Amino acid sequence: MRLVGAIRLAEFAGRHADAKPDLEAWRLEVQAANWSTPHELKARYPKATLIGARDVVFNIRHNRYRLHVTVDYQSGSVVVRRIGTHAEHDRWTF
Repeated sequence: MRLVGAIRLAEFAGRHADAKPDLEAWRLEVQAANWSTPHELKARYPKATLIGARDVVFNIRHNRYRLHVTVDYQSGSVVVRRIGTHAEHDRWTF
């Protein structure tokens, strides 16, 4: 998958150093993945939350942080929308 917005992950990891290893592992996995359906994504990340047809929220660092992305299965791209603490996630609207 082509990852758009990886800079947001790096910036977040700069502020939350404990998230860096998990975000780096997630980035590498996503870039190596080739998901063509939400079911394929859920097979790899069963705890990810699907929101509608394309939006996904991943738990990062044992649910301490949340990562919101939009997946375009047809074009093979994942766009980072936002990342925040669990408390910040509680205030997000979709």
